[in-house]
Amino acid sequence: MKIRFLGHAAFLITAAGKKIVMDPYEPGGFGGAIGYGPLAEPADIVTVSHGHADHNYVQMVPGNPQVISQPGQEQHGGLLFRALTTHHDENRGAERGDNTVWVIEAEGITLCHLGDLGHTLTAEDAVALGEVNVLLVPVGGTFTIDAKGATAVVNRLRPNIAIPMHYRTPKTTLNLAPVDSFLSGKAKVRQLAGSDLEVSADSLPEPTEIVVLQPAL
Repeated sequence: MKIRFLGHAAFLITAAGKKIVMDPYEPGGFGGAIGYGPLAEPADIVTVSHGHADHNYVQMVPGNPQVISQPGQEQHGGLLFRALTTHHDENRGAERGDNTVWVIEAEGITLCHLGDLGHTLTAEDAVALGEVNVLLVPVGGTFTIDAKGATAVVNRLRPNIAIPMHYRTPKTTLNLAPVDSFLSGKAKVRQLAGSDLEVSADSLPEPTEIVVLQPAL
């Protein structure tokens, strides 16, 4: 499985012969606050966690991808998609609505994209998600869980790899904390110079390794 961090909360996943874009943003959206560029590479499938323009801008994805946005379970060749309904805030969605956590199972790996998760997860949530190998976790706060909340979620799910997303970079002026807030005090952190990570079922690290990717766009 190949993972490319496009920027913000958007990733390009290549697995089982398919290309999947997760949570595409609107380039230049929110009055220019989203400074990441457009995607030039076509995809087969797009997943959307919720209906905000920094997560559901499927128009950014070239080609004619199938869009998966409603919670449920779907099989596409060697890919299994399943969902957990969560909330965008700590008040059961009263402030910002619901959020869908998407899980992709392919090539012996379970990847989980938390979307704009706004609260920590319960033990029941962890059971519903099952074993998670790669966790894409928001860490920037304000609109999602912050560094403390993200740490609690990582400790709950205990993935092999945790990749932070949805934090402040030079390409966004949204009110988000930088990734350093989440990394502080963590023992096993790997910061890559590039945007890509390739993982295989027989080489997953233990315990959890935090891998920081650079935005590709």
